[in-house]
Amino acid sequence: MSGHGPAIPMTSRPCGPLKGEAHVPGDKSISHRSLILGALSVGETRIEGLLEGEDVLATAEAMRAFGAEVEHLGPGEWRVNGVGVGGFAEPEDVIDCGNAGTGVRLIMGTMATTGITATFTGDASLRSRPMGRVTDPMELFGAQSVGREGGRLPMTVVGAADPVPVRYVVPMPSAQVKSAVLLAGLNAPGQTVVIEKEATRDHTERMLAGFGAEITVEDTDEGRVITLTGQPELKPQDIVVPRDPSSAAFPVCAALIVPGSDVLVPNIGLNPTRAGLFDTLRDMGADLTYENMREEGGEPVADLRAKYSPNMQGIEVPPERAASMIDEYPVLSVVAANAQGQTVMRGVKELRVKESDRIEAMASGLRANGVTVEDGDDWWIVTGLGAGNVPGGGTAASHLDHRIAMSFMCLGMASQKPVSVDDGGPIATSFPIFEPLMAGLGAQLVRSNA
Repeated sequence: MSGHGPAIPMTSRPCGPLKGEAHVPGDKSISHRSLILGALSVGETRIEGLLEGEDVLATAEAMRAFGAEVEHLGPGEWRVNGVGVGGFAEPEDVIDCGNAGTGVRLIMGTMATTGITATFTGDASLRSRPMGRVTDPMELFGAQSVGREGGRLPMTVVGAADPVPVRYVVPMPSAQVKSAVLLAGLNAPGQTVVIEKEATRDHTERMLAGFGAEITVEDTDEGRVITLTGQPELKPQDIVVPRDPSSAAFPVCAALIVPGSDVLVPNIGLNPTRAGLFDTLRDMGADLTYENMREEGGEPVADLRAKYSPNMQGIEVPPERAASMIDEYPVLSVVAANAQGQTVMRGVKELRVKESDRIEAMASGLRANGVTVEDGDDWWIVTGLGAGNVPGGGTAASHLDHRIAMSFMCLGMASQKPVSVDDGGPIATSFPIFEPLMAGLGAQLVRSNA
């Protein structure tokens, strides 16, 4: 059983060329932050292109529970009337964040410096994920938290009535932790400082500045130093959410490994802290080009064209690139299986505490489909079989993880035999139109219980 109802077994069959345009959903990271920052503003924020997957909808519902007016106007169009920084009301019920690790951690950070109490839960996957990485820095602000053993949900957070600013060195590359601390710092007096030794996705910093917060970013010998002046009055914004590069990864990677494919993915956000996968694919020899490069809402955007690339070579992915592509390693491993030689991925221990242990999930599933994989605590190596040589024929466990399920659906499109997953239901958390979009390009995806 998934956390989304009965399991939905799915099978991906070898298919002909993938052709056409893939209009992927809005960026999940920016969608979460648009709702939260809109709720913390004074006045009306309008959002276009919001991702309407289960994760983001859970964040919208949470903002309502904390007192903001959140209204769905039409497909991708939303209106948020905010309560201002520090204006959250105490929710009347438990906040259920579903599968949204980003949502729950950012919301915990946001309410941790307000004098209210809230209890958070989620689906089976989210309840298994550690929250200490967020609750530990929240305690420095003066908040308290009580959860299950290992710092897991359900968890009650008692916000700090008299928060103090903090200076926090993020112990691991994590945009979620950095963002939670910055959002907590909004309602603390003085300056909150966050230091990250490795740069992670910077949507929070860009968007805080866009909403009128006083924030500076400086590269120093210590690392990337972000300084936020607390207790601003955030100004409402009109936001156009760019399309999600993490979702674009699936039609792009599928096109690279399915013979004869030519797919255009329009309007993709190419924030440099998110584009590591595309740089890596090009390093491997992928026929991947950027067209119509431009800037929208402070974020670089382009149209991506991906064509079948039968001569890709395995590479050693630079470890320092991990933070800019951490969610894309599963589907990269699918491309690696279709390349020549070994693809080495190091510095990726964060993958072990995502929606699932993604290294173990991908390694097991790839082995079940005839691919050799070696792995350790923070590394894994996929030995490529060359274009068209992946046997397939196996079933992979998705472990309630949307990216695992979609990655194996992509593998099946280019394997010699179909590839199945035990549960494709979690795909709806981030990419609710994945099946019709891929089918429109020419993929053959079948729900086994249909």
